[in-house]
Amino acid sequence: MDKSSSVVEEIRVVYKPTKIGNKPIVTSIDAYEILRYYFDPNTIALQESFVVIFLNNQNFIKGIHRLFVGGIASTIVDIRLIFSIALKSASTSIVISHNHPSGILKPSQQDLALTKRIREGCQIFEIKLVDHLILSPYSNYYSMADGGDLFDISSNKSDN
Repeated sequence: MDKSSSVVEEIRVVYKPTKIGNKPIVTSIDAYEILRYYFDPNTIALQESFVVIFLNNQNFIKGIHRLFVGGIASTIVDIRLIFSIALKSASTSIVISHNHPSGILKPSQQDLALTKRIREGCQIFEIKLVDHLILSPYSNYYSMADGGDLFDISSNKSDN
């Protein structure tokens, strides 16, 4: 067996600590004001995208990354990629977001299930899930934290 066959590939995220913006993400409007620039105004009504804000322990932005782009009604989200970036960038909190091209802001059952899975992963890695925002093409948004949807559906207890 040659040496090259025993190499394990890895995702590389370059770590150059920077602080994006001059204030921490404290409220959902803070997150929305940043996120709206990461959704292309020419396609926000056409296809779903999934964007994550990675935060430090004081909720200052370490980075923002559009991880997934899908179709008209959905996008595939691989939570392993979210956590691989969060861990490699030493992020202590995240804000997740996606858009609904229809403009309907109510989270779907799939949105709630995905949020629950991500929240469970966050607990394992001791990363705080600050919020999950749904953006519409009509300059408005829905915050799952503000709406109480970050609660555990089965027990109605907040985990984060």
